[in-house]
Amino acid sequence: MTTSHEILRLLDLEEIRAVQLRYATGTDSRDWELFRTCFTDEVDVDFSAGFGQPAVRLDADDWVAMTAPRMESFAATQHMITNHVITFDDDDHATGVAYVRASHHLPNSTGDSDQTVYGYYTNRFERTPDGWRIAALRLTARWMTGNFGIFQAALAG
Repeated sequence: MTTSHEILRLLDLEEIRAVQLRYATGTDSRDWELFRTCFTDEVDVDFSAGFGQPAVRLDADDWVAMTAPRMESFAATQHMITNHVITFDDDDHATGVAYVRASHHLPNSTGDSDQTVYGYYTNRFERTPDGWRIAALRLTARWMTGNFGIFQAALAG
């Protein structure tokens, strides 16, 4: 027999998956208000694996303000987040690991117009009064294909 706790846990799992999908959708649609709904007020961001950027803790509004112009420098992006594995530390904290394939498109005169990152996110989630949110975001890039120069231009922007 299914208990109410098990049903609530299933709802939590679905909400956490939905946060990851809002993250991708907000990025690719350039809907920065939607993107902001993914995070707690402060967020730990670690993109050091593959990008050499140091891990930082910042105000989520600042993270959105930094991300928006980088992603908007591409003609298009597509982030696919799959294979969600979510474990709960307690009723209000969870860790989610999910595969990502992030494609970036920018026609240019220096080579390939595309660059793709393959890897996974390891995110820490917290239950807030507004629902589950990402408290820590870590991207582990396993490999990349295409013209990394277009991504470097976005990082410099």
